[in-house]
Amino acid sequence: MSKVNAGLRYSAEHEWVDASSPVKVGISAVAADALGDVVYVDLPEVGAVITAGETCGEVESTKSVSDLYAPVSGEIMEINQEAIDNPALLNEDPYGAGWLFTVNTTSEGELLSAEEYAEKNGGEL
Repeated sequence: MSKVNAGLRYSAEHEWVDASSPVKVGISAVAADALGDVVYVDLPEVGAVITAGETCGEVESTKSVSDLYAPVSGEIMEINQEAIDNPALLNEDPYGAGWLFTVNTTSEGELLSAEEYAEKNGGEL
């Protein structure tokens, strides 16, 4: 079973959101495990405005290409260049070094608690 971090909230599309300011965003271990070995990450540029529920990038693995969906609306403040340079971080440490970007949030999309996300996706807290 994939680990679900109890301190985070999640989108139905498998992105996680922390409560810091600016908000940090990544993909869940459930998503990383389903994707397999991540080999490429395309992220929005710093300064770009994203809208909750809309695509804002993509993650490519040896199995498939998956869209990233913005879990919140706002302006991109920082991207994780290490994750771009070493996409395997998304598999190795999805809740730590594998974070994707930070957002100066203006609103949130529909987010699930860790418990709700784990229950819907077969993860464990």
